[in-house]
Amino acid sequence: MAKTNPGRFFEDYTLGQMIEHAVPRTVGAGERALYHALYPARHALYSSDEFARASGLPQAPLDDLAAFHVVFGKTVPDVSLNAVANLGYAEGRWLKPVYAGDTLRACSEVIGLKQNSNGKTGVVYVRTSGMNQRDELVMEYVRWVMVRKRDADAPAPVAVVPELSKVIDPRDLAIPEGLDFSTYSFAQSGEAHRWSDYQIGETIDHVDGVTLEEAEHMMATRLWQNTAKVHFDATFRPDGQRLIYGGHIISLARALSFNGLANAQMIVGLNGGVHANPAFSGLTVKAWSEVLDKAETSAPGVGAIRLRLVATKGGSPFELKGDDGKYLSDVLLDLDYWALMPV
Repeated sequence: MAKTNPGRFFEDYTLGQMIEHAVPRTVGAGERALYHALYPARHALYSSDEFARASGLPQAPLDDLAAFHVVFGKTVPDVSLNAVANLGYAEGRWLKPVYAGDTLRACSEVIGLKQNSNGKTGVVYVRTSGMNQRDELVMEYVRWVMVRKRDADAPAPVAVVPELSKVIDPRDLAIPEGLDFSTYSFAQSGEAHRWSDYQIGETIDHVDGVTLEEAEHMMATRLWQNTAKVHFDATFRPDGQRLIYGGHIISLARALSFNGLANAQMIVGLNGGVHANPAFSGLTVKAWSEVLDKAETSAPGVGAIRLRLVATKGGSPFELKGDDGKYLSDVLLDLDYWALMPV
């Protein structure tokens, strides 16, 4: 009996299947330091314990996307080890901050299956939950992945594509207990722009760029214990290139968005996301944002802002799709999320 894990193929998934992922991971200050080394992340709430305490939290949480990467990484051996590509996200919510010393684990439910017309691959939809050591749900999200078939002649399952909400109702966003921006320091945060300064429909060019390095994306993928073959094995793709983990692009774009959105402190909702084109080392990533919506919250001094974050290969800002409705070749990422910001 084989002792090694070849990973699941498309025909290994069944609708309603529950998967408990290995291995639980305790996070600490090291994860924060490495995250801030890999990305130009500067949001004050995650950088300073004192700033976080002044905002009503016990200490600076782990960056929301760092926590997401840890949970995501747990799922890879069971969901996307044999993936061709991670295609999209929906219905993501950050429900509790993750602090140094917390232990994260994950489980997923298969909620959709659809074989592709080529008969060689299929799309698997999973809803993933991340829990801490107290069995508290800290985050949940849906993602869908294109996975290879082991046997092209294996019968296709009945196609089930889940109906997913396009936007999380802002009333369903989880505001961290105690969060209070009523005495927020704009001098320390880096910008004076507050929630009331942004208008729906406004676009922001984040100006800066970061050139992707092979060593950095490999280190990041190892840090999150993401074992997908396309990120490590240069012989796995016909073009001989290692595909950069989509989460690496998300974190780079979010970090670049600091210039213009320094006060969009906490990500609390992921409405949707698409990795529009693959990314490889040597590309220079730039980013722009569009304000899609705004909402009040019950927390003192805290507003919610809905943002579209677009990462490009250095293309012109504010250009997304062509006349055919398809993403332009320069677009790497189209992410729709809710963040919390001082009013």
